[in-house]
Amino acid sequence: MELLKGADFTMPNNPPKKPGVHTVPNPIGGWDNKQGGKVKSHADTKAEAQKLGRDQAVKDQTEHRIHNKDGKIGKSNSYGNDPNPPKDKNR
Repeated sequence: MELLKGADFTMPNNPPKKPGVHTVPNPIGGWDNKQGGKVKSHADTKAEAQKLGRDQAVKDQTEHRIHNKDGKIGKSNSYGNDPNPPKDKNR
Protein backbone atom coordinates (compact mmCIF):
# COMPACT_ATOMS: atom_id res chain seq x y z
CA MET A 1 0.00 0.00 0.00
CA GLU A 2 1.34 3.42 -0.92
CA LEU A 3 1.05 6.41 1.43
CA LEU A 4 -0.57 9.52 0.04
CA LYS A 5 1.97 12.28 0.51
CA GLY A 6 0.53 15.68 1.38
CA ALA A 7 -3.00 14.29 1.77
CA ASP A 8 -5.24 16.08 4.25
CA PHE A 9 -7.07 13.56 6.41
CA THR A 10 -8.86 16.06 8.66
CA MET A 11 -12.62 15.86 8.81
CA PRO A 12 -14.16 18.99 7.25
CA ASN A 13 -17.27 18.79 9.47
CA ASN A 14 -15.26 18.37 12.67
CA PRO A 15 -13.92 21.82 13.65
CA PRO A 16 -11.51 22.11 16.57
CA LYS A 17 -13.30 21.95 19.91
CA LYS A 18 -13.53 25.22 21.80
CA PRO A 19 -12.44 25.30 25.44
CA GLY A 20 -15.08 24.85 28.09
CA VAL A 21 -16.92 27.71 29.77
CA HIS A 22 -16.30 28.14 33.52
CA THR A 23 -18.70 30.15 35.68
CA VAL A 24 -16.49 31.37 38.52
CA PRO A 25 -16.74 33.85 41.40
CA ASN A 26 -15.07 37.20 40.75
CA PRO A 27 -12.89 38.25 43.71
CA ILE A 28 -14.13 41.86 43.46
CA GLY A 29 -17.78 40.81 43.31
CA GLY A 30 -20.26 39.03 41.09
CA TRP A 31 -19.53 36.12 38.78
CA ASP A 32 -17.51 35.73 35.59
CA ASN A 33 -17.73 33.33 32.69
CA LYS A 34 -14.27 32.39 31.47
CA GLN A 35 -13.35 30.51 28.32
CA GLY A 36 -9.77 29.75 27.41
CA GLY A 37 -8.60 31.84 30.38
CA LYS A 38 -10.40 34.99 29.16
CA VAL A 39 -13.45 36.60 30.74
CA LYS A 40 -16.32 36.33 28.26
CA SER A 41 -19.07 37.85 30.44
CA HIS A 42 -19.80 39.13 33.95
CA ALA A 43 -23.00 39.16 36.03
CA ASP A 44 -23.98 40.36 39.48
CA THR A 45 -25.61 37.06 40.47
CA LYS A 46 -24.61 33.43 40.03
CA ALA A 47 -27.97 32.65 38.38
CA GLU A 48 -27.44 35.36 35.74
CA ALA A 49 -23.88 34.19 35.12
CA GLN A 50 -25.01 30.56 34.79
CA LYS A 51 -27.52 31.51 32.09
CA LEU A 52 -24.90 33.50 30.17
CA GLY A 53 -22.37 30.68 30.55
CA ARG A 54 -24.86 28.04 29.44
CA ASP A 55 -25.79 30.11 26.38
CA GLN A 56 -22.11 30.45 25.45
CA ALA A 57 -21.46 26.72 25.97
CA VAL A 58 -24.48 25.77 23.83
CA LYS A 59 -23.36 28.17 21.10
CA ASP A 60 -19.84 26.71 21.12
CA GLN A 61 -21.02 23.11 21.70
CA THR A 62 -18.68 22.62 24.64
CA GLU A 63 -18.62 21.97 28.40
CA HIS A 64 -20.04 24.30 31.05
CA ARG A 65 -18.46 24.03 34.50
CA ILE A 66 -20.19 25.88 37.33
CA HIS A 67 -17.97 26.61 40.32
CA ASN A 68 -19.01 27.19 43.92
CA LYS A 69 -17.93 30.26 45.90
CA ASP A 70 -14.87 28.31 47.12
CA GLY A 71 -13.78 27.82 43.50
CA LYS A 72 -14.45 24.07 43.34
CA ILE A 73 -16.55 22.71 40.47
CA GLY A 74 -20.06 22.13 41.77
CA LYS A 75 -21.84 21.17 38.55
CA SER A 76 -20.86 20.30 35.01
CA ASN A 77 -22.86 20.05 31.79
CA SER A 78 -21.90 19.02 28.27
CA TYR A 79 -23.51 20.71 25.29
CA GLY A 80 -21.44 19.11 22.57
CA ASN A 81 -20.75 15.65 21.27
CA ASP A 82 -19.83 13.97 24.55
CA PRO A 83 -17.30 11.21 23.79
CA ASN A 84 -18.08 9.59 27.18
CA PRO A 85 -21.84 9.78 27.73
CA PRO A 86 -23.28 8.38 30.98
CA LYS A 87 -23.56 4.59 30.85
CA ASP A 88 -27.13 4.62 32.15
CA LYS A 89 -28.42 6.53 29.09
CA ASN A 90 -29.87 4.55 26.21
CA ARG A 91 -28.27 5.55 22.94
